[in-house]
Amino acid sequence: MATKPTTIDEYLATVPENQLELVNALLATIRENADPAFEEGLQYGMPAFFLPHCAYPAGYHCDPKQPLPFASVAARKGSVSLYLFCMYCDEDEVVRFREDWKATGNRLDMGKSCIRVKKLERVPLDVVGATVARITAKKFIAAYEKVIPATRRKPAKKTTKRTATKRTA
Repeated sequence: MATKPTTIDEYLATVPENQLELVNALLATIRENADPAFEEGLQYGMPAFFLPHCAYPAGYHCDPKQPLPFASVAARKGSVSLYLFCMYCDEDEVVRFREDWKATGNRLDMGKSCIRVKKLERVPLDVVGATVARITAKKFIAAYEKVIPATRRKPAKKTTKRTATKRTA
């Protein structure tokens, strides 16, 4: 049985050769433009950039044990997915990104924050880089907290053993 990658290098070793240049170019663009507060590693099985618990203790509201996701890249069967969660909570950033991408003349295949791409030459890396650079950790946290209610951003609970208590009549 194959083991799942535990490092970015291990992940990259599994990427098909025809997608490797695109994946590496996207990762390099994010790496070069992201606020230094973001860390790089594997998250949800793909190379990712995230805000660690030391910078944002509440973590990701969907799974507080996970650091707050910022951006990630994944090789899929027929394309490469660029996840820019950093835009998910800021509709103005989404609009600007769409406009900037389309202004390059390249087709944009995008969901809420997932961009599907197939060829490096059709990816305006300058648009990706400018978007990532604009969204600092501070700006990202502010947008995230504006959209995600505080009641859903509680830090992960520490597990403790429950002890039975005797009832007295």
